[in-house]
Amino acid sequence: MTPQRPRASAIRFIVCLGLVSLFADMTYEGARSVIGPLLQDLGASAALVGLIAGFGEMLAASLRLFSGRLADRTRAYWTITVLGYILTLVAVPLLAFAGNWQLAALLVIAERTGKSLRGPARDVLLSGATDVVGHGWGFGLHTALDQTGAVLGPLFIAAAVARSHRFGPAFLWLAVPGVAALAALAVARALNSGETAAAPPPQAFQPLPRVFWIYAAAAGLLACGFVDFPLLAYHFQKIALVRPTVIPVLYAGAMGVNGLTALVFGRLFDRYGIPVLTCGILVSLLALPLGFLGGPAAAIAGVACWATGLGAQDASLRSGIAQVVSMNKRGGAFGAFNAVYGVMWFLGSAAMGMLYDHSVMALVVFGVAAQLAAAAMFFRLRKPLAAARAANS
Repeated sequence: MTPQRPRASAIRFIVCLGLVSLFADMTYEGARSVIGPLLQDLGASAALVGLIAGFGEMLAASLRLFSGRLADRTRAYWTITVLGYILTLVAVPLLAFAGNWQLAALLVIAERTGKSLRGPARDVLLSGATDVVGHGWGFGLHTALDQTGAVLGPLFIAAAVARSHRFGPAFLWLAVPGVAALAALAVARALNSGETAAAPPPQAFQPLPRVFWIYAAAAGLLACGFVDFPLLAYHFQKIALVRPTVIPVLYAGAMGVNGLTALVFGRLFDRYGIPVLTCGILVSLLALPLGFLGGPAAAIAGVACWATGLGAQDASLRSGIAQVVSMNKRGGAFGAFNAVYGVMWFLGSAAMGMLYDHSVMALVVFGVAAQLAAAAMFFRLRKPLAAARAANS
């Protein structure tokens, strides 16, 4: 990306990539809203649901270490992005034909692998535009569009489940927004024609700054304590807290809250920096006691807190990296960051799934403690991050 890129052009590109994510999120977030109940119907236990969801997220994040380095080395940002989207958007509709939890788990992992492949390359493309408009605002705008699809997808699934009273067949309908996502991606590529040619050339390997690794460790603690929605949905269905058709509607509402709060937190991040994320964490940890220990009203409030915390992460985590790491190293930085985040998400999800089968209270304590530790680390990083940003500007 060129530093002289006009603001209007940068905004158009962010919006166009946001539309790609909107349709893609209709596909895979629609699926994610009922993965927990689907796996339960196919015979999986809570521990298996936590393990599958966590392992999928680990792949989605940890494989970015390699895809990020590949993007930096080859600068084939668009090729890698397109291949990743294709893998995801093919795997999701095939869940309609999964006859057992093992096959469903493989397709979930394939979908997450596609996300891991495209993530760093797409984020480099996106970060070039956010250099112009502000990282918090740019990533927040992209997330808002992204989460619009995450609202529509679960509602789409809810309508399909209400009609058939089964989770499996509903997945086939998600091929429709998948095709729309690929069409939007072609338009985004056309708008971006020639922009990446002026990107800085690859350089010899240079280590990432120390503050980056502390930042990644704090994010890893946050991921470890942040409950995955499939486990929340599993709990809601197991104790009949809400009707099955309500679960994807709850997820749709959560994605709406996520998109709105990402815009708010993005603006606040550009102005106040990393303490904004600390505030978001203090909200998100409330999802654990409310979602697992309360009744229907508390569960709804817990989902809202979960979504608010996710919005804070979406607007802040990538923005912090873009501020302290130079453009030519961002693919590797995004990849390394997500590798740490993904491994810790997997460990946390697996632990929470096993704790759920033995003690729900222990699950809540575990998650709250990890998120509080992460909040404290991020707050202490406020001055080092500001210094790193100044040095990199």
